[in-house]
Amino acid sequence: MSLSKIRKKQPLVHSITNYVVANFTANGLLAIGASPVMADEAEEVEEMVSIASSLLINIGTINTRTKEAMLLAGKRANELGIPVVLDPVGVGATSFRKQAVRELLDGVQFTLIRCNAGELATIAGVQWEAKGVDSGEGEMDVAAVAKQVAEQHHCLVIVTGPSDYLTDGHWEFFVAGGNERMTEVTGTGCLLSAICAAALSLDGETIANLRDVLADYKQVAEWAVQAEHLGSFQAEVLNGLHRLSLEGER
Repeated sequence: MSLSKIRKKQPLVHSITNYVVANFTANGLLAIGASPVMADEAEEVEEMVSIASSLLINIGTINTRTKEAMLLAGKRANELGIPVVLDPVGVGATSFRKQAVRELLDGVQFTLIRCNAGELATIAGVQWEAKGVDSGEGEMDVAAVAKQVAEQHHCLVIVTGPSDYLTDGHWEFFVAGGNERMTEVTGTGCLLSAICAAALSLDGETIANLRDVLADYKQVAEWAVQAEHLGSFQAEVLNGLHRLSLEGER
C-alpha cells in the first residue's frame, strides 16, 4: 500500500502544475501526508527543487514563462538525481504544446510520463483525434506504444483509463477498477501524477510502488462514487486518500 508508505516518508513534492488544479493537487498531497510546493518562478525553481524529494512538471496551462521554469527545474533535478514526472496535459491540442513537450523531453530526463491514451499517441506520433485536454478518440495498441515510448525516452510510462497500464519498456502491469466519474471533475489525473511523483521518492522497487499507487487510486475512486452528488465527489476523493493512507498505520 504505497499511500501509507508516502505518509510515513512525508516527501516534499515540487509541483510546477497548472492553475486549474493547483489547489486540488496540493490538498490531495496533504491528504496522504506529503508536502506540496507549487513554485514556478524561473529565478527560484532550481533552488526549490534542490530541497524537494521529487518534481512534477504538468503542462496544463503552460506558457512561455513557465516552460522556462520547467526546463530549469527539470535539468537541476537531473543533476541532483531527483525523480521527475511529466504530465503532458493536452499535448495534442496545439502546436505550442507539442513543441514544448518536445523541448522538455529533449532537455530533461524524466523518470515517469503519466498520460492518457491521446497524449501518449501524440508523443509517439500516432494518429489520434484529440479533444482539447481530454483523451479524445483513436485506435492503437496502447501497451505496444507505451513500451515504445518508455524505451525511446528511457523512462517509465503510465497510461490511465478504464484499466491503467504501467511499463518500463519490458515489465508491464494492468490495473483495473476505479470509476468513470473520475473523468467528470477537474484535476483527478493531475493529482494522480503528483501522487506518483511522491511515490518515486519511496524506497523499494519503483515499478511496484507505482503499481500499488494505481491500485490505491482505483480504490479511492470506488469509495468516492458513493457520494450522491458530483459536487461532493471531489471532496470524497480527498477523504478516500486520507483514509487509505492512514490504514497502514493502524
